[in-house]
This record gives sequence, structure tokens and C-alpha cells, in this order.
Amino acid sequence: MHSINYGTKELFFELKQSERKSLAIEVHPDNSIKVLAPLKSSLKDIKKVVLTKSKWIVKQQSYFEQFLPKTPEREYVSGETHCYLGKGYILKIRPGTENKVKLKGGCFNVEFNGENSQQITRNLLAKWYYQHAERKFFYVANQVFQKFKEFEVEQPNLEIRRMTKRWGSCQKNGKIIINPEIIKAPTKCIEYVITHEMCHLIQFNHNKKFYELLSQKMPNWEKWKNRLEQTLS
Repeated sequence: MHSINYGTKELFFELKQSERKSLAIEVHPDNSIKVLAPLKSSLKDIKKVVLTKSKWIVKQQSYFEQFLPKTPEREYVSGETHCYLGKGYILKIRPGTENKVKLKGGCFNVEFNGENSQQITRNLLAKWYYQHAERKFFYVANQVFQKFKEFEVEQPNLEIRRMTKRWGSCQKNGKIIINPEIIKAPTKCIEYVITHEMCHLIQFNHNKKFYELLSQKMPNWEKWKNRLEQTLS
């Protein structure tokens, strides 16, 4: 797998070289990119050609995105798939002696004491997600902060708060707010969001220097941004 940078995007492509005379670029419905090139072509020359076709590649990806399946509205019933750290787990609901959630055997096992309802299951899962998000986010934030020691900034306060349209935000007082929903995405996606917000401690606006810093601290950030959007779309 190789990649080229196109503006703030990083385009990843699979390369296959064979006894052919010309280079061809394919964009598939899952948004993957495949490059077919002659054996004699160097990687440097191949990347130059891909870069010249970047505008077309992004346009094709945007076209295919409208056909990608969206996550259906949750009903919180047995048999549904719910995500945690990028993996899907089957929801199993059954009566028990107390209200609790346990992740075991590839399933979210939800037990309820008394009468069950969609709202009870939803609340139990939300509480479970929040508790695990709290532990995971603080751990990742501590790891990411080590990359910013050179700037001699104080470690920011981290707050977990549900937001309707944002994965995270950074306030001018240094507080970073993270949406608990991203606990459903892979750890690298969580790292991307926290890295993005910590970059705002140095460059508050989304300017060129901000993206240069983000690329320095997490070179493949665009890949995980896209993965986050696909996971939680």
C-alpha cells in the first residue's frame, strides 16, 4: 500500500506492476484505489502520475460515497450489531437479577431486572460506552500528549461530552472536549481526534501550519479521519 498527499487528503492506493505498456488507475465502489503500472516504472514516477490524477480520483470517490451503506437507525433489540473500537458485536438481551452490560463471546450481553424496554437497553449501553470511553480516552490522551512535550504546553483537561455535529473541540482555555461516540471507532480514530485537538493547543485555527503540525504528529491522519466518518456515518 502506497500513498500520495493531495491538499489535506492522503490518498492510499494498491500498486500492481506487470508486463504492460501504460499506467492505469482504478477507483472502486468501496473507494479503494488500484494502480496498474509497467514493471519498468519507478515508484517516484508512478506517484507523479497518481498526483496528476488526484482531482479525478477524489471526484470518483465522492460519486461512489453516495452509494455506500449508512448505519441504520438503532432499535436496541436482540440481533442488532453495535460497534466498539471498530468491531461489531451482536446485541443479546435477556432478563436477569440486575441491570448490566457485559461484552463477552463476541456479543453485547444486556441483562435487565424487571420490565425491559428499548429505552432501558439504550440507557444501559450508553452508560457502558461512557465508562469505557472515559478510560480509553484518558489513556490515549496521555500517550498523544508525549508527542507535544517539545512545545512546553500544559497537559489539557479532558472532558467527555456528547455533541451532535463534532467529534471533538478545543477551547482557548486549553480544555479538550471529546464526543463519547468515537469509542465505537478503532483506537487509531480516537488517536486522530485527540491529536487533532491537541494540535489546536499550538495552532488554534485550521491554517496551513495546523495541517503541517497534524501531519507531523500523525502522518496518516487522513486515513483515520475517513475511517471514523465511515464507521459513524
